[in-house]
Amino acid sequence: MTDSRRDSRRFFDDIQVGEEYESPGRTVTETDIVIFAGLSGDYNILHTDAEFMKSSIFGERIAHGLLGLAIQAGLFTRATQPYATLAFVGLRWKFKGPVKIGDTIRVRARVSAKKETSKGDRGVVTVERTVLNQRDEVVQEGETDLMVERRAGG
Repeated sequence: MTDSRRDSRRFFDDIQVGEEYESPGRTVTETDIVIFAGLSGDYNILHTDAEFMKSSIFGERIAHGLLGLAIQAGLFTRATQPYATLAFVGLRWKFKGPVKIGDTIRVRARVSAKKETSKGDRGVVTVERTVLNQRDEVVQEGETDLMVERRAGG
């Protein structure tokens, strides 16, 4: 990693409880759903059978919940300067509503806690995340725990 890229990351010491971010939107496509079904092996009819889903409570195919979770992870990285993340260490998550083909989702995030660890070179940052569609409906929400590097000598 070049020094300039390394220096642009935000370390545990730089991140403040209460910081808020909002990502740009990303439209979920049929291709996303088909590729995710192949990647995950989840070919549930909710995601793959357009005719069956016409008569469902959703009226059409919906995205995999885990696809929405994965997309929000990417959107979070577009919402703020990259953290000096060492690991994704925890997740508490709720799937509140469907993500449909053509929905544009975005993430609102807030740093809700920071905790030092027994190792002086890292800490845990907890981020509350809310995934909204283009109608501002909450489709997913939860908290993630990220192990973030501390500055040398921090």
